[in-house]
Amino acid sequence: MVELKDVSVTYSSGVDALNHVSLKINDGDFAFVVGSSGAGKSTMIKLLLKEIDATEGTVIVNGYNLSHLRRRKIPELRRTIGIVFQDFRLIPSMTVYENIAFVLRVIDAPKKYIRKRVQYVIGLVGLQLKAKSYPDELSGGEKQRVAIARALVNDPKLIIADEPTGNIDPELSYEIVNLLREINACGTTILMVTHEHEMVRHFGGRIINITDGEIVYDEIIGGEDESEWSQISD
Repeated sequence: MVELKDVSVTYSSGVDALNHVSLKINDGDFAFVVGSSGAGKSTMIKLLLKEIDATEGTVIVNGYNLSHLRRRKIPELRRTIGIVFQDFRLIPSMTVYENIAFVLRVIDAPKKYIRKRVQYVIGLVGLQLKAKSYPDELSGGEKQRVAIARALVNDPKLIIADEPTGNIDPELSYEIVNLLREINACGTTILMVTHEHEMVRHFGGRIINITDGEIVYDEIIGGEDESEWSQISD
């Protein structure tokens, strides 16, 4: 669960990035966060990862109260969150398999578990034939699928997808969102940050609009493929 209670963030420059924001995202939810550049979306992500602290208010993520979280507990918090970046952030000298496995090797997961888990998530994102390929041998859509698999491999409670369709072709954007929704249907909470309003309208669901550091809209809308989404969710 993610909960912001009357949260404000004021940077040292005097900029008010978030103004008394209250928001609750329950386990298993899928929510789009939309807003123009500078609206406060990036600040919200940094808050959830505890890269910055709230000036006022309370931030709770996956059972951790970030206001009282000790520094040594931050890595533990972050292991409950998977991040998908716009620019993929794959390691060019590693294969698809190695990029994904790296996440588990860092936390000293058993080798047998790593092999089994990595093979599973590679299959989940449909890249079985690309496991030995390097990032520069992949298309943009394939790179983003690797990034999603990497975010998923540690079985996080929450995946934050930060503009995951920003660097891929428009037609592939819909495939990536459908993949995220399939992952969500298996129980993982998804928070997808995007500026692509047309795509959001196509899919529908919960839409959270941030403008000038405030939530101005938080509603569930029907999308163009609402029947398809219902089938995935059932």
